[in-house]
Amino acid sequence: MNTRNKSTIKSFSWRNIVILITLIFMIVSALPNLYPEKSNIQLISSGNDIEQTTPEQLNTLLLNNHLASEQIITNATGTVITLKNKSDEQAAKALLSKALDGKYSVSSSTTSDAPAWFKSMKMEPIKLGLDLSGGVLFVLDVDTDRAMFEHLKGLGNDLKTQSIEKRIRGVNFTQTNNNSIELSFPISMQNKVESLLSDITKQSPELSVKNIGNTHKSLFYSPQEQVSFRQATMKQTLKTMRGRIEELGISEAITQQQGKNRIRIELPGVHDPEEAKRIIGATATLDFYQLADGSHTAGVLQMADSSGRKFILNSKVVFSGSSIKNARAGQDEMGMPLVNLTLDSVGGKKMSAFSKENIGKPMVTLFSEFHRDSNNEIVKKSKIINVANISQHLGSQFSITNMSSPQAAQELSLLLRAGSLNAPVTIVMQRNIEATLGADNIDNGVKALSIGIAFTLLFMAVWYRTLGLIANVALALNLVSLLGLMSLLPGAVLTLPGIAGLVLTVGMAVDANVLIFERIKEELRRGRKTLSAIEVGYKSAFATILDANITTMITGIILYTIGYGPVKGFAIILCLGILTSMFTGVFVAKALTNMVIRDNKKQLMGIALEDDTKASRIAQSSTKLNTKNKSKKTTKSKTEQLTDLGANS
Repeated sequence: MNTRNKSTIKSFSWRNIVILITLIFMIVSALPNLYPEKSNIQLISSGNDIEQTTPEQLNTLLLNNHLASEQIITNATGTVITLKNKSDEQAAKALLSKALDGKYSVSSSTTSDAPAWFKSMKMEPIKLGLDLSGGVLFVLDVDTDRAMFEHLKGLGNDLKTQSIEKRIRGVNFTQTNNNSIELSFPISMQNKVESLLSDITKQSPELSVKNIGNTHKSLFYSPQEQVSFRQATMKQTLKTMRGRIEELGISEAITQQQGKNRIRIELPGVHDPEEAKRIIGATATLDFYQLADGSHTAGVLQMADSSGRKFILNSKVVFSGSSIKNARAGQDEMGMPLVNLTLDSVGGKKMSAFSKENIGKPMVTLFSEFHRDSNNEIVKKSKIINVANISQHLGSQFSITNMSSPQAAQELSLLLRAGSLNAPVTIVMQRNIEATLGADNIDNGVKALSIGIAFTLLFMAVWYRTLGLIANVALALNLVSLLGLMSLLPGAVLTLPGIAGLVLTVGMAVDANVLIFERIKEELRRGRKTLSAIEVGYKSAFATILDANITTMITGIILYTIGYGPVKGFAIILCLGILTSMFTGVFVAKALTNMVIRDNKKQLMGIALEDDTKASRIAQSSTKLNTKNKSKKTTKSKTEQLTDLGANS
């Protein structure tokens, strides 16, 4: 018996230790939300002879333009302005730059009052979504048909080059639509053409060949392959867009497919969308070509550089931007801007083989991008950005020199690092979301959450008394754990529907406790002792709680998978809230209940003692009633005997 009790206490202690460690970790993770980030603007004087601007003048300037500052500090190095609203950063910078007219250099930074050990652990508060923090919404249209057309066009140029190399004469290539190329050739070249097409289909098995006649063939995408190509193009475009947004340093952005050919991009906290628009909307590709030797007129491209010089290129690409693994802007020995490239294994092998055979010969870097003209038609514009002789045998690392400016080198490296786009992308919708609406949404959401929590806490405390107080403690720990979990996850963003999800989580959290407590009351009415009733109540209600939460979790996962924007924000809170509610509503509440009852059972278990007393009274009343009935039956029996005896006499 003693061994069993020791084993139970040991198991109980270990469970409590695990629960306590988890709660401490979640509470610490939620603490950064008490220290919101603040935006600071630094003003540094451009010269010693410039008249210093006082904090009073700066504060008046900001107030006159409806911009509020929290504090303005002037020291020997300059002036630091801390804004009340982080969303006013861009407007304040523009105002100060214009008002000070170059007398001060204006820069901005983000700081927090959080302790140093928070920052050393890289702990951050919950990221706010577009509807709460303000920002920019882009909807992009991806022209997958044009991507297929350009892919087949490149394939046609490759066919022309290979036909010249294999001495196939009289072959004409015609691209009639977005998904097919027609070939016409003399009957004498039929075998060579079939051999050429056989090699092409081996390299690109998604292409099919159709015989139109003895001297005509068609190379095309089947309907199934067209769908696969479009899906692959959308997937590649999404990946590239996410890479570009990461390069902009916007970690809480949302990028997802909307419909068949559109991409929705939400950039919370971005109030100057021009830079993001320039990077996101750029459809840049980079290809490397060899200069044609002039002996053939077929299979060549004619291009011009920024100076107007014309070059004739071999239409076969040495390698494309898809082989670029990394790109960084830098400077050469003379201080001129350049871009250092690192290729993947496939591109490195191609570059090695090409440079080995062409040392001393020029290689051309062709930069291409798509844009819409005045007729709203997509036009591809290509330009030569670099022509350089191959000085040595190159491998997977080399540089693009002769860049026009350091900014051009930075932008090119960013685009190449994030990945080039195979399909033209155009911005069909751009909407700026004001942060003032987000502040109102946060206030209203917090009020709704506070009212919901207040009514829930009051009901649980009144109806279940001691157990209700335990449930209220578990509910508070549930909300803190949810905030801590959201702070930990990099992709979790709090939106306005997410606040609604928090209110829903409150109800879901106490729902588990209600099921457990009602089951405990049933067991007490059946005559079980308090500790036994609690153990059975938690154990028997767990299966019901688990089933209900699993079905809700499945719904949340579906919403997160197919939804976007606010719907996805609601789904995140719903799924995370289910996990924290199960943890605090079942395990934490049970641990607290056992601790409270074991420490002071008679004073604290009001509900249990009340039900025990009721059961005892009912049992006593039942016993007294049975005794009276037996007494009545005995008296009646004696009376009947006397009556029968008198009758017999």
